[in-house]
Amino acid sequence: MSTSVLPKYAGPVSRTIAYVLDALIVAVFFSAGVAVTGLLTSVMGTRIHDATQAATAAFVVMLPAVLATYSALFWALAGRTPGMALLGLRVVAVRSPRLSWLSAVVRAVVLAYFPIGAVWALVDGRHQAVHDKLARTAVVRIG
Repeated sequence: MSTSVLPKYAGPVSRTIAYVLDALIVAVFFSAGVAVTGLLTSVMGTRIHDATQAATAAFVVMLPAVLATYSALFWALAGRTPGMALLGLRVVAVRSPRLSWLSAVVRAVVLAYFPIGAVWALVDGRHQAVHDKLARTAVVRIG
């Protein structure tokens, strides 16, 4: 008789906490970069400072792209982001032994630009959100 170990799917609360931690990490580093750039250009003159203010506004628009890049890189390379690692979570492919780059990118872009889709994890049996369904992934507890 063989015993198969069923994965322990991560619930919406732990997934949300991990996402918020990762979003804070990205926001802090991103904001620090913008602040340093603003500080450096403010001493260089008004014309450059005005250009920096416009660039800062563009950076805010780019923040989801930065979060998507951060997430996709960590998921493709390590299977989890630092926030997920703190909570003992991992992203896994549903139908293959390894998470592909394409799945990581699809998952990251959909999550970054359509975060309300994460609400679907509340009603799904495997706690999969819209980005999981599209990327054919699930988030499981490890350890």
